[in-house]
Amino acid sequence: MNDDQEPNTPNPWIRNMLIWAGVIIALLVVVSMFNSGGANSRATEISYSQFRDRISAGTLTKVEIAEDQIVGISSDGSRVVATPVGSDASLVELLESKQIEYTGRAPEKTSLLTVILIQALPFVLIIAIAFFIMRQVQKGGGAGGAMGFGKSKAKMLTEKQGKVTFADVAGIDEAREELQEIVEFLKDPARFARLGGQIPKGALLVGSPGTGKTLLARAIAGEAGVPFFTISGSDFVEMFVGVGASRVRDMFEQAKKNAPCIVFIDEIDAVGRSRGHGLGNSNDEREQTLNQLLVEMDGFEANEGIIIIAATNRPDVLDPALLRPGRFDRQVVVPVPDIDGREKILEVHMKKVPLAPDVSSRIIARGTPGFSGADLANLVNEAALLAARRSKRLVAMQEFEDAKDKVMMGSERKSMVMTEDEKKMTAYHEAGHAIVAVHEPASDPIHKATIIPRGRALGMVMRLPERDNYSYHRDKMYANLSVSMGGRVAEEIIFGYDKVSSGASGDIQYATQLARDMVTKWGMSDELGPVQYEEQADGYLGMGQTQRTMMSGDTSKAIDKEIRRIIDAGYDKAKQVLTDNEDQLHALAKALLEYETLTGDEIQAVIKGEEIDRNDKPSGPAITKPSVGAAIPKAGGRKGPFSNPNPEGA
Repeated sequence: MNDDQEPNTPNPWIRNMLIWAGVIIALLVVVSMFNSGGANSRATEISYSQFRDRISAGTLTKVEIAEDQIVGISSDGSRVVATPVGSDASLVELLESKQIEYTGRAPEKTSLLTVILIQALPFVLIIAIAFFIMRQVQKGGGAGGAMGFGKSKAKMLTEKQGKVTFADVAGIDEAREELQEIVEFLKDPARFARLGGQIPKGALLVGSPGTGKTLLARAIAGEAGVPFFTISGSDFVEMFVGVGASRVRDMFEQAKKNAPCIVFIDEIDAVGRSRGHGLGNSNDEREQTLNQLLVEMDGFEANEGIIIIAATNRPDVLDPALLRPGRFDRQVVVPVPDIDGREKILEVHMKKVPLAPDVSSRIIARGTPGFSGADLANLVNEAALLAARRSKRLVAMQEFEDAKDKVMMGSERKSMVMTEDEKKMTAYHEAGHAIVAVHEPASDPIHKATIIPRGRALGMVMRLPERDNYSYHRDKMYANLSVSMGGRVAEEIIFGYDKVSSGASGDIQYATQLARDMVTKWGMSDELGPVQYEEQADGYLGMGQTQRTMMSGDTSKAIDKEIRRIIDAGYDKAKQVLTDNEDQLHALAKALLEYETLTGDEIQAVIKGEEIDRNDKPSGPAITKPSVGAAIPKAGGRKGPFSNPNPEGA
């Protein structure tokens, strides 16, 4: 039973079963009434002459005489019935002569009410069944609706389902302040109407997945204390043309009855894409739904007191008519939180977890750049699960560090087995990344290096920026290219040209894409100049894909040449650094083979020739040869780790 369902409301399934049972019983009654007649309905009908012959033959033992028929009963209990011809006085004499018992039977009297009931009951049943079907049709698309395609699927949330306020939203102060005006309008509309001001009819929340767009919309409803309808953009579209438009109309009808209210449409790009793309009924249906939504938001009829809040992470594919003033005329960017925002978000989620005294939300926030609100919530949850598995009463800082490594680099895979040669190659590969990163001034500091398999990688070097970065400079890009080539160069220096493995496939892929972006998007090629040769594809080609603008064959060759030049420069830089510091490469690879995982400070100590102050010396993991084609993990989609995903085959 739902929270908002009345306690005495019967189950819809039981109610429907009772209705159908009543219909079946009524049909059986009608059939039995039409088939009534008792024993006579089982008698054999014969002619009157045959009936007299049976009396004469003495086969009948009893006769019942009525005005309209005569019934004869044989010795074996069988019955025959005949219709008399006129008034036959000789029949009685014949019965007496044969000494057959005979009785008279009064005609059956049928009341007027019974006649009316028999005649009217079939029509009453037909009307009742038709009424029942119509009620099912009018119930809409809910559980009880048989044909409710055109009804809205919007759900109204109440305080029983968890009230959310701005106190539960942290790390996005600018977006929260911009939406505070909507809350004030819903609380006191007359305050704005006195000066002729009109509140925006729609607010579009734009941000990456997991940044808290849905939570922010619920907080607005919780602060204003008004009904909150929620629906997904995909709930409007069906295979039948016109259904989505009908659902939009029905949704606004429900909203008008509960005004002032908030209607939240999540993932509006499912229905709000630019019109005129593609063919077929599916697009016709989506475009009709979008047209109806445009009219309802700002058409001839004003929907006062209804505020539409929508969320999407693809504002570039939305129809321009949807973003014009009068509709979604206010776009609120919900960004990935900075270090202060991450600290506040962590404090919100840590309230539900018993913490040890050594836990510092500021330190965790510094080590999680690029994390969204959902990522941070998952981090706190993973730490709590780790503490529970370790039978601890409090969640300590160690659990948060281990949870962060798990989220960013994947789970450890200590059950695998690998040969000593493969393990050694992995250690030198990761040491090559680390040495180049240490000697590149523009590179981010190393957070951790490991040769323990995590996720789909056999080892990786994780780098974290010292502060939040909002743009990348040319020197840092060249440093990243050099670091990405460090693993491949280390294999060549130590094992020779013929022993180079395919483990650098992920590094090469990253370096190639970075160099291509530098040339075609960011204008960082002196040969080609600040010209954009590639642009981000629209939503119809796929997320993250690129498409080239019109260019000549010579330009395309020049682009490929510049990409090769930039990558070769990074390769040469990495080779120079590792050749000049080969002793550091050997020392770091030896330390990785011994300890398997080193922090940034421990790597610095090894390079300086200092001893690592650690009491434990973990035993080497049993690692088996990985499957071919392992991919490089990107720590939850954030750039930084350069790993050796597969030293033997990629």
